[in-house]
Amino acid sequence: MVNALAVLVGAGLGLLLGHRLPDRTRDLVTDALGLVTLLIAALSARSVLDPVLSEYVGPSAPVLIVLGSLLLGGIAGSLLRLEQRVEAIGGRLQQLLSRGSDSADRHRFIEGFVTASLVFCTGPLTILGSLNDGLGNGAEQLFLKSALDLFASMAFAAAFGWGVAASVLTVVVVQGSLTLVGMALGDVLPDPHLAAITAVGGLLLVGVALRLLRIREVAVADLLPALLVAPALVSLVATLR
Repeated sequence: MVNALAVLVGAGLGLLLGHRLPDRTRDLVTDALGLVTLLIAALSARSVLDPVLSEYVGPSAPVLIVLGSLLLGGIAGSLLRLEQRVEAIGGRLQQLLSRGSDSADRHRFIEGFVTASLVFCTGPLTILGSLNDGLGNGAEQLFLKSALDLFASMAFAAAFGWGVAASVLTVVVVQGSLTLVGMALGDVLPDPHLAAITAVGGLLLVGVALRLLRIREVAVADLLPALLVAPALVSLVATLR
């Protein structure tokens, strides 16, 4: 709930500021956010070098596990058309929450909703923070994430508009579900599995950064199943080793 409130407050401040900024300034804000997202992605992807993971699956396996996770997860996500479904959700929300908007406004709303949802819900703090909260280990990681999301939502809303505020629904559903999973399952993910998930999440954030920098429209939502495939591959490789 703290994270959801931070997103709403940040989006509101970004909307107030965004109308006073020229388009070139909004583009620059988006570029800056893309660069920072790329930095966070690189720091997360470094988990592929975590000694705990290497000792568990072997020194040559971590990169192959990440590769296999992205390939298998991407195939599954593409067959399930996750990217299209996420965009469709954004379109429905835009139709329900706004009237008289043109196609440009609709595209801007959807882009803001999709991009913000992916940034807020695919990072390692989302998974680790929510699980730790559910396990009763405290919510410090989620509080840190909330502070980061506050500033990120300000930048997103200034660039994309109030579609960013709608992403709070995704935050509540995804992080709330992960917290409930943590409460129900307990501490079932060992450190090697978490390291693999963090590394895969970092590469997903690279895809988000490429979208923000307008380099390539990577279908990041289609790659989300890779976060589930990664721990399964870690267990498989460790068993076969």
